[in-house]
Amino acid sequence: MSYIQLSIEAGESSQEVLIAQLSALEATGFEQTDTHLIAYFNEDAFPSYAVNEVLKKFVYHIQTVKEQNWNALWEVSFQPVVVDQFCAIRAHFHQPVLGVQHEIIITPKMSFGTGHHATTYLMLHGMKSLDFKGKNVLDFGTGTGVLAILAEKLGAAKITAMDNDKWSFENVQENIQLNRCSKVKALHTDQIPRKELYDIILANITKNVLLRYMGILKSCLNSNGLLLLSGIFQEDKPAMVVVAQNWGMKLVAEEVRENWLSLRFVS
Repeated sequence: MSYIQLSIEAGESSQEVLIAQLSALEATGFEQTDTHLIAYFNEDAFPSYAVNEVLKKFVYHIQTVKEQNWNALWEVSFQPVVVDQFCAIRAHFHQPVLGVQHEIIITPKMSFGTGHHATTYLMLHGMKSLDFKGKNVLDFGTGTGVLAILAEKLGAAKITAMDNDKWSFENVQENIQLNRCSKVKALHTDQIPRKELYDIILANITKNVLLRYMGILKSCLNSNGLLLLSGIFQEDKPAMVVVAQNWGMKLVAEEVRENWLSLRFVS
């Protein structure tokens, strides 16, 4: 498989916005440096016109690259994510993070972009205050599976970790084994299993996907079930709240980090 690689000249503040915009266009991964954002797309599904519109004010270079050792690629840029003394996410090549209640070890691949640390942090921090014991959990757009893995560590009885990306599906299976999880089931699909209801749904994904799936997510929640979501900016809140309310959900909590936002709804 080949990928389209975009090397975009952009500072840190611009990179966060670009990551959100390009993620909405189905970018499969990102690298960040002080001066450039590197974005990857599947060659056979590259939305060239839409990408050009997003990047029309930026200087960028484009090339085709073959499938490669993504683990070695991410090893250069991936840094641990630490949420207070609650939990930490680190790669297998990092030293253990001391002084945290829960440590998650992952093999970072194309399914993880270093620019998403703010939303990952928000989701992890939001999970800290939820009761997962004995709960049935859905991790919608699981990526590396860190939220699903943490849900098991917090006592969830059953976790479904789904993603429509091949890299994510392969990666989450590796990370499930790496963390010795027994209650997480990975699914390669864009169709939410409808045979059961969930007590908690976790969704760290893009605005457009959240808006499109809001009704389905609501229909999959038990009465008084919780939806914790992120992947959106502060300015996205009004649209997200209106759609959630239209489907009968109530906003009960929110948190901001670096202009990124997490929202918690109850059904």
